[in-house]
Amino acid sequence: MAYTTEDIRNIVLVGHAAAGKTSLTDALLAAAGRIATAGDVARGTTLCDFDPLEKERGHSLDASLVSFDWQGCHVNILDTPGAPDYLGKAVAALPAVETAAVVVNARSGIESVTGRMLQRAAERGLCRLIVVNRIDAEDVDLPALLDELQQTFGRECLPLNLPADGATRIVDCFFNPSGDSDFSSVAEVHQALIDQVVEVNEELMALYLEQGEELAPEQLHEPFEQALREGHLIPVCFVSARTGVGVPELLDAIARLAPNPTEGNPPQCIIGEGDLAAPYHVVPDPSRHVVAHVFKVVFDPFVGKLALFRIHQGTVTKDSQLYIGDARKPFKVGHLFTLFGKEHPQVERGIPGDIRAVAKVDDIHLDAILHDSHDEDFLHLQPSRFPLPVAGLAIRVRRTQDEQRLAEALHKLLEEDPCLALESDPTTRETVLRGLSELHLRTAIEQLMVRYRIELETSKPTVAYRETITAAAGAQYRHKKQTGGAGQFGEVVLQVEPLPRGAGFEFSSAVVGGAIPGPLVPAVEKGVREAMSAGAIAGFPIVDLKVVVTDGKHHPVDSKEVAFVAAGRKALLAAVRDARPVLMEPIVDLEVQVPQDAMGSVTGDLAGRRGRVLGTRSLPLGRIVVLAQAPLAELDDYPERLKAMTGGSATFTLELAQYEPVPEPLQRKLCGSYKSSIETD
Repeated sequence: MAYTTEDIRNIVLVGHAAAGKTSLTDALLAAAGRIATAGDVARGTTLCDFDPLEKERGHSLDASLVSFDWQGCHVNILDTPGAPDYLGKAVAALPAVETAAVVVNARSGIESVTGRMLQRAAERGLCRLIVVNRIDAEDVDLPALLDELQQTFGRECLPLNLPADGATRIVDCFFNPSGDSDFSSVAEVHQALIDQVVEVNEELMALYLEQGEELAPEQLHEPFEQALREGHLIPVCFVSARTGVGVPELLDAIARLAPNPTEGNPPQCIIGEGDLAAPYHVVPDPSRHVVAHVFKVVFDPFVGKLALFRIHQGTVTKDSQLYIGDARKPFKVGHLFTLFGKEHPQVERGIPGDIRAVAKVDDIHLDAILHDSHDEDFLHLQPSRFPLPVAGLAIRVRRTQDEQRLAEALHKLLEEDPCLALESDPTTRETVLRGLSELHLRTAIEQLMVRYRIELETSKPTVAYRETITAAAGAQYRHKKQTGGAGQFGEVVLQVEPLPRGAGFEFSSAVVGGAIPGPLVPAVEKGVREAMSAGAIAGFPIVDLKVVVTDGKHHPVDSKEVAFVAAGRKALLAAVRDARPVLMEPIVDLEVQVPQDAMGSVTGDLAGRRGRVLGTRSLPLGRIVVLAQAPLAELDDYPERLKAMTGGSATFTLELAQYEPVPEPLQRKLCGSYKSSIETD
């Protein structure tokens, strides 16, 4: 159907694994008449889980886009993975929508990803909706779950509808002032919704209190959208994707109450760099300059590199000329696509609110801004806060001739997944692929082997320790080398002092009188950086360091860049060794969800791993969330150990928290091993 920006509804389905997001997507498509029947995750017949690995594992690994029309609205649905291991794909999809629908499994209740995605959605200023799925499952306590949602996320979580007749039908509570339901009172819930909505509009509240009568739906639409935008209302809907109960009601709620692109909070944009950066307000006007944001990149076997983008302003058509960021040369849109699962239908144009795709544009990348005027150069969206990749696997090819193919495949994989990172450690000579968990990494390795047919070997990497200093110190080093011809001479005097944790590196020169000629100061910095990369006491990078070059000497003939690189490197190492150096280890935040009867074993095991338990939180069905911190070095075998302690019924997530000094005995051991290896070399 033909539609305008006001007719578009953009929804992302997020939530914990097994909440039923993919099944719900199929149910919505079937109820809207977009597909004949809903598929089945177990049989691998759903529209969004089309990748062979997704079918094999029975859960989503990537975000998928589908769309349909309902009651004069054009609805875009992004179905995202729910496992904590693939959280980055869900976070990346948030900037593309106005509404985040957090799907909750009625039987499992609030799980770790539930709260994390509600928080991420709030950070982006998205309107939020909670969808309680699987209301027909055995042993569900829907009143208790609703109470838990309100206690955990606030009293603004109010049911928009309620199950009735034993969860075989759904009754609306917003437009209906009365009716029968399985629990609570439709009339009371209706009153609570109206009270919550009118609170955001003083004039409407005064009118409501004065007339003491029911307000018309058209009077409530604007304050309802305002309540959603401000997070003053988080509607709760009840559905069963399996039976279809509540699905038509959810479609109606999306069409009648979800914000369109002109009603949601506008994306937070800035234009310019550094101190010159200023807020930039995009307007969903099809006649203005194009502003679009790339939120997903995928390498499709049929069309090549495919970039999905959300149009925030202007109109994109086939043959449009678009710039990528601050690029000086535009690219031409040869073909414009939408996506429907694995299909790529071509379209003629995209208006504000549309989600579109282009293919075979090499320079396009995740988080890029596409625009058609240099007026929008240096425009950026507020960056997404992705979980940091802290788990790692050292990888190597079995056949030397595959090294170039591996480099190309890894480049593609990293472009697709914002939570994968690659490290090449010159000290250990390891290529380390980092991700959110061992499962995340194993999935990536499997994709490399299946999709690109590269045979790989993996091993546990060396822990990413860091070195730093705790006191100020100084050092002087003279590099002098004389051979038959011209020699090398350079002398450097420098001071080092510690910086706050996470501050990085600062370098400056206080040399006066030309003791070190200005053109040779960068050579000193190069040597300092080389030393910092190689480490001083245990072979790990040095961080949070300030270096000031205070003096030196040069020779008019023999002073060359190579001499001051060597002098800077040696002076830095000498100064660091006198500055009370310490070894730092990565500490991670752990969130472990376990059965209540296993909590003692889990907390005791964490204590044995030098972990600190920070607190616990109760969940339904006798489950506990344990919040803790532990050194990453102690968690090599943690997934297997946790599985053994809980019979495979526990899950955990980890995220880098900070670096802390390692215990003295461990530091002596690591430093001793490093000295031994140096002596052996």
